[in-house]
Amino acid sequence: MQTSKNLASLRGRAGAEPRYSHTNHGQSYLTFPLEVERLSGAVDILNVVVSPQLLEQCPVEPGQEYETVGEVRSFNNRSGVGSRLVITFFARTLSPAQGEHDNRLELTGVLCKEPVVRRTPLGREICDLLLAVNRRYGRADYLPCIAWGSLARSCGHLDVGDTVHMTGRLQSRKYRKVEGLREEERIAYEVSVMSLDPETTPA
Repeated sequence: MQTSKNLASLRGRAGAEPRYSHTNHGQSYLTFPLEVERLSGAVDILNVVVSPQLLEQCPVEPGQEYETVGEVRSFNNRSGVGSRLVITFFARTLSPAQGEHDNRLELTGVLCKEPVVRRTPLGREICDLLLAVNRRYGRADYLPCIAWGSLARSCGHLDVGDTVHMTGRLQSRKYRKVEGLREEERIAYEVSVMSLDPETTPA
């Protein structure tokens, strides 16, 4: 089985104009929020990173619908402000879109932390995973994943080093962070696991 795969696609509504994100190896990148509705009516607000070249081919305007294919990326935030692990969507293609919103991804990587199975206050089982997905040039993206119900129980039997193949969606979740006397609202990004491939193999 392929030991590394990171393929994702989104279709949604631009929430703001693109703004400068960062520069890497002399190339500047921009980012804009894409609002993707779930079937439940909830909305995931996902940060899409794009190159100026893509924006020249497909300018982004707030309120308009777009679809993009790319991959989920992570990097460590050492600024001391906000989340330590930053999750974004790196766009390989970008085009105008119509129709229902869409949010799909397929990942193959290695489990790099023991899965944690717990229960919500309402008694539903949930499992937290951290998946390392290698890029082509030596780096890896560390992606937090979450599974529910019977799938959470299956994920709880995985071990560090297992190769895991999953499908799911990228989602955003608001939470409150308390540090001393200060409390602030933050947004966490994680992969909601929809299925676990039966070819998932132990290390």
